[in-house]
Amino acid sequence: MTTFVDRVELHVGAGNGGHGCASVHREKFKPLGGPDGGNGGRGGDVILVVDQSVTTLLDYHHKPHRSATNGKPGEGGNRSGKDGQDLILPVPDGTVVQDKAGNVLADLVGHGTSYVAAQGGRGGLGNAALASARRKAPGFALLGEPGDLQDIVLELKTVADVALVGYPSAGKSSLISVLSAAKPKIADYPFTTLVPNLGVVTAGSTVYTIADVPGLIPGASQGKGLGLEFLRHVERCSVLVHVLDTATLESERDPLSDLDIIEEELKQYGGLGNRPRLVVLNKIDVPDGKDLAEMVRPDLEARGYRVFEVSAVAHTGLRELSFAIAEMVAAARAAKPKEEATRVVIRPKAVDDTGFTVSLEEDGLFRVRGEKPERWVRQTDFNNDEAVGYLADRLNRLGVEDALMKAGARGGDGVAIGPEDNAVVFDWEPSVTAGAEMLGRRGEDHRFEAPRPATQRRRDKQAERDEAAQEFEGFEPF
Repeated sequence: MTTFVDRVELHVGAGNGGHGCASVHREKFKPLGGPDGGNGGRGGDVILVVDQSVTTLLDYHHKPHRSATNGKPGEGGNRSGKDGQDLILPVPDGTVVQDKAGNVLADLVGHGTSYVAAQGGRGGLGNAALASARRKAPGFALLGEPGDLQDIVLELKTVADVALVGYPSAGKSSLISVLSAAKPKIADYPFTTLVPNLGVVTAGSTVYTIADVPGLIPGASQGKGLGLEFLRHVERCSVLVHVLDTATLESERDPLSDLDIIEEELKQYGGLGNRPRLVVLNKIDVPDGKDLAEMVRPDLEARGYRVFEVSAVAHTGLRELSFAIAEMVAAARAAKPKEEATRVVIRPKAVDDTGFTVSLEEDGLFRVRGEKPERWVRQTDFNNDEAVGYLADRLNRLGVEDALMKAGARGGDGVAIGPEDNAVVFDWEPSVTAGAEMLGRRGEDHRFEAPRPATQRRRDKQAERDEAAQEFEGFEPF
């Protein structure tokens, strides 16, 4: 049964925003007390957060579909809907977030590092929030926006300072078990290591993490054996340690050829050429192994490698090796550029940026793209004429109608707002003035206007009586 997974495809869905409420306050002696519809709640986000207690992506392998909760709709009495609850997904340290095309979206390193994988939709405004001096009693509310739906790929790259690389059964697991407190599986057959093992080593004042990855064989970079699946775990390591078997039972193998093959696989994988390296000649507790190590050591040193003869079984040469690795790790850490404090980069929009574009497509359709127009369309209830008129006013104030005219649109031409797979298409009819503003002060209700003073009402009644009296002047009965 699989217990370790380091790459999964995850389907995440943020919560939808709640709809706004269209309501009118009513009470005794005040049947029309004004709009009091509340706003809809925000949809929940899907957030990836690094958790040190998580070491595998196995949970997402079994359950790849994750969704946050929706926001609640608004209610009358100016009661806003409850926000949706964010969905927190814990991931291991070193998780890389990619889209399906392989583009890196986030590299999550360090406990508590987070990334919003899917953003919840905004809640729609209620008619109380839409009321204004011009629109005193809106008979509509805005709809909540749908949450993001994303297909992402999570790929785990182990965060370690040192990587032990070598052939299967070269003694990497035995070496990490005696250098640290790690307890990997150790056996006398190949490919006993099926998952990366991590151990923490203390050498003087330096503490570093060492990783044992499954053994590499010729063709590992092209997918043979287990190497390709786990070579990604070597990418973050700052030091590479070649573990060479000096007591192999295979006659066609020797430490020098093993080193050349492993180096070729690392070269084919790419991106590891600049890592400092050292060589460990393991299993010198075996008589033939000791003789072979002394034989190949001059050749390895001639190639520029620091060479250490060790025995994981007899605990020979481990202290020298541990401090040599610590020295290389300390040098690699010192060479890294210091991380600067997070800076906020502000990029103001250009003065001529309208926030939308109008383009003429091959089929003669004019397409409007932009964050605001597309969001406004999603928030509009097209079953409500007043809401459609409000949308028309907003688009006109943004300058969409003028842009359509400049683009050559004529009455009756098709106009689409939004992407091809989810657009609102309509036949455009240009207005003389601003779009829906031709309809007048839409949304107003004279019943909400302030009552006239008593003196004015008496004057109006007297004027009505005088007008009636004038109609009967000169009237003669039969």
